[in-house]
Formats: sequence, C-alpha cells, structure tokens
Amino acid sequence: MMQTREDVRNIAIIAHVDHGKTTLVDELLKQSGVFRENQEIAERVMDSNDIERERGITILSKNTAVMYKNTKINIIDTPGHADFGGEVERVLKMVNGVILVVDAFEGAMPQTKFVLRKALELKLPVIVCINKIDRPEARAAEVVDEVLELFLELDADDSQLDCPFVYASAKAGIASLEEEEQGLDMTPLFETILDYIPAPKGDPEAGTQVLISTIDYSEYVGRIGVGKVDNGTIKVNQEVIICNHHEPDKQKKVKVSKLYEFDGLNKVEVKEASIGSIVAISGIADIHIGDTLCSVDNISPIPFQKISEPTIAMQFIVNDSPLAGQEGKFVTSRHLRDRLFKELNTDVSLRVEETESTDSFKVSGRGELHLSVLIENMRREGYEFAVSKAEVLYKTDENGKRLEPMELAYIDVPEEFSGTVIEKLGQRKGELQNMGKASGGYARLEFSIPSRGLIGYRGEFLTDTKGNGILNTIFDGYAPYKGDIQYRKQGSLIAFEAGEAITYGLYNAQERGTLFISPGEKVYSGMVVGQNGKGEDIELNVCKKKQLTNTRSSSADEALRLTPPKVLSLEQALDFIDTDELLEVTPQSLRIRKKILDATARKRASIKK
Repeated sequence: MMQTREDVRNIAIIAHVDHGKTTLVDELLKQSGVFRENQEIAERVMDSNDIERERGITILSKNTAVMYKNTKINIIDTPGHADFGGEVERVLKMVNGVILVVDAFEGAMPQTKFVLRKALELKLPVIVCINKIDRPEARAAEVVDEVLELFLELDADDSQLDCPFVYASAKAGIASLEEEEQGLDMTPLFETILDYIPAPKGDPEAGTQVLISTIDYSEYVGRIGVGKVDNGTIKVNQEVIICNHHEPDKQKKVKVSKLYEFDGLNKVEVKEASIGSIVAISGIADIHIGDTLCSVDNISPIPFQKISEPTIAMQFIVNDSPLAGQEGKFVTSRHLRDRLFKELNTDVSLRVEETESTDSFKVSGRGELHLSVLIENMRREGYEFAVSKAEVLYKTDENGKRLEPMELAYIDVPEEFSGTVIEKLGQRKGELQNMGKASGGYARLEFSIPSRGLIGYRGEFLTDTKGNGILNTIFDGYAPYKGDIQYRKQGSLIAFEAGEAITYGLYNAQERGTLFISPGEKVYSGMVVGQNGKGEDIELNVCKKKQLTNTRSSSADEALRLTPPKVLSLEQALDFIDTDELLEVTPQSLRIRKKILDATARKRASIKK
C-alpha cells in the first residue's frame, strides 16, 4: 500500500553563486525557533568550514531541519559553483521539490539554468524565490519574466510552469506573495512550502529501501551515509544488504549500528525511521554514494545517475626543494598519500592515482576551484608539498581522434572592455556564440571554449576588465581537439644562487620585470622570483651585495627604492605557473620554482625538447 506522509516535507535550495541560498536557510532556522532568543548566531551558520566562510561560498551540501506547524521540513543547502555541480545533482534525489533562489537584480544566471534543468528533469515542483528585493536596483518584475523564459527554454511541463513566486529579502528575514507588499516574516514562504511541495510517498509495509545521496565523515565513527527512506522502515541493529544500481555484483550484508535524524543543526539519535525521513546512518565502513540499503528478503537497488567525471588533473608531489621540511608538519610521501586517500571519503568527484614515482600522485577534479580548495585545506592542516600546472584530461573516440573537455563561458562586462575579452578568448580558441546586452551598460558574451583555454585566464580577465567583469562557466561535454594554445607570453625571473634576497640585488632585478619577493626572503637556485616583461626566462642574482670600499659607504644604499612586490594568492600562483614549473606549497609560503633546479641541466633539457 502506497501511503503519503503528511508531517514531512523534503526540499533543496538551489541557486547561482551568491544569490543568497545560505542566508535564506539561516532565516528559516531562526524563525522556526531552532535557536533560543538570546543565543548568539554566526552569519551563514550552514557554511561551517573556514574556507567556506572566508570566500562566502558553499562547497558541501548541508542538511538541516525545521518544524513549522507540526510539519518537519528537511532542508538541504546546496553549492552554487559549477565545480561542485556533482553535489547538487545527487542531492535532488532526496527531495520532493526545490526552492529556486534568484537575485532580484542579477536575474537568471548560467548556474541557475544548470541547477534548474536538473530539477525539471527529475519532475520536481519548483518554488521561485525572488531574493534581495530590497536592493535599490532590484527589478523583480523583469526577473520573473526571465525565469519564466528559462522554464520554457528548458521544456518545463504545464504544472511546473504554474509555479508560485515568493518575493523575499533573506537578509531582512521577510517574504511576501505580492511584489508590492512588504512582508513581516518568512511565514508566506513556509506556507507555500506546505501547500505546494508534495509530501513524500512510499510503502511503509514493504522491504526497506534507502538510497545514499551524500557521505559525511567523522573522525570518531568513520563514514556516515545520508539518504531518504523510500520504502519500509529502517531500525537500529537491523541487518541490511548494500547493493548498487551500477554494480549488479555488489551485495554485502551489514548491520545498522546507529541511526540519526536531523533537527536544526544537530543530528538526533533515533531508534527507527519510516518513509520520507532523511536519515544519517553510521557504522557501515564501505558505504558509498549511490548505494541502496535493502532489507535481506527484498534486494532491489534504486537507480541514480553516475557521478560526473573529472576534467582536469594535477600532480601532487613530495616537496624536494632546498627549503623542504622547514615549515610543514607532514612532509613525507606517506603523509601525502594518506591525506589524499582520506579526502576520497567525502569528495566523490575527486580521483587520486598512484604514479610510477612513489613521491608523486595524480589528482583529478572538476575544475581549478575544486583542486585549489583541497590544496588550501591541506596547507592549513600543516602539509607541505608541490603541485604541477593543471592539465585537462583528454579522451579518444572510436576513430582514434583526440577529444578534449569544452566549457560554455558566460561573460558580463562593461561594453568598453568587450573587445579585449573577445580578442583574448579568441587567442585561447574560444568561439563567440552569442552577444547581447545585459542591464546597466554591460554586454553579455557567450563563448564555447576548451577547458584548457580557461586555465590561467581568470586573473588576466579581472585585470583586463578592471575588476568589473563577471565570468561563469559550465562544463559542456567533449569535442575534437582544437589545436595548440600559447598560454603565457612572459618569461620568469629565476634566482641564480641560494641565500637571502637583498635590497641591492632586488633593485637591479626589478628593472627586468615584476618581482614576487621582498628583501629578507629565502631563495634558492632555480626558484622563480618574478615575471619578465619579455618572452624569455632570465637568471638573476638577487642575493648580490654591494662591494664596500672606503669610498663607498653602506648608508648610500638606503636610498634605493623598491617597487612593492606582487604577492600572488594561491589561485594566481596556480594560474601563473608554466608546464616546466612547480608551485611549492607550505603552511606559510607559496614559492614558484622550475621543475629542474640546476641551470645547466635545465638548458640541456630544453635543447632536447
């Protein structure tokens, strides 16, 4: 017997980056009384890890639950970045509807389209929440039209087109159903969820079926599987079989040792859970995303789509520079290996492979942001290692032709800069597909471009548009190889000997280009200390002291003026390095170096090439 469970609603909140998903979840939590009145709450409670807070982005999807009028609403906050798109696709399997958050000024953006398409394909009902209506330049009515156009473009059916619109300001904590009305609180949104999002259905009498959609990891209990109970009930100490739609041979008997449901920001232990509940299960060591837990007498895995393949890779290598081991706690290849394989516990889009050398690992991910977040996390934990330039992963088709990953790039720039952007992307094998006007004197450009053409472009893009451009990309399948691209037109300035950089040496070096280091920094032979304005690499001695004689005093040196160095962030450094260079990453420093440190050996290698 199929039954509907009226006291539960399961929803996901989806949106483009920065349209206010996480802030909205905060307000729903506050207004449903999850926090005590006098409790101090951090902004964006859901973004729990440091990097998420600093960058203001959500990386991992998070579960939470609120009570409203005796109904439990399970809410999943999802990431908006294309690199973490794999997270969103799987989360939608757990819910019966979505709230699509759209910024009242920016309107429908590329990522809005991507996440909406996924929701519509799964036939999920959508509530559209026009957020930030209190922005001075908000244009809610136009944005509503844009969203409806998007629905039509994505072939939504009639029931989906007839979706409710809620106008909100998550920051102020208000929502209303009419654009002109000023809301008082979030009640209209809560009511719309109860009215419009269907309650979960299932057969409580049937055998257990729970599809695992996300994996959590804790130091104490190991892997925790999170998923929705589709049929039957699941109990503590119950014996279940793990099976998987994509691996028919996988069947393994395990025992459920602990069961949790979500309540506010906490996990609460429960003895059993029935249809429609979102549960967390611990005590099963090799539980993976896409596994179904079934009762012993009814083995039927639930289908789910495969996790998207990685498109770029870089080498993570044990640091072997002359300054190795001085700043990091974890420096050996065993440390590096264990840490990378541990990351696979929670990050499903990541691949780690051993290479011929025991000191080097090939790590593949969905994009530069995906891998730079991992590098930054490891660096903060005290790891020291080196990484190579990101390279794309190629495939070959049945005729032996080489295929490469492509991206669609959507760019909003002030019109005066559009010429520069078109020219730069043209050199990187980008093809202009579409050109239109966006609001406020901006041009909107759409390009189809190889993924490798975008590697190292973001920093340059921000410089070219004086910080006013917006660049969004979405993976767009594989296409035949488009030909070679010249990445970097400038060469590197390379330190000639080991020692400490001295003002006198740097003063002479800065005429040759832009420096990355200040006086007093340790350097070694083969380390890149700056960027040459011209195309070739130059070796310099930045540790050079001035010869002192009785006619030359050391105080005359103080008049030397140094231009402040360009200090590269992790992303800028990853963008800057060339294929024959490595980035040395330690908890305190980022140093760029040549793969081959010895100058003579380096020359020999380039002649051989």
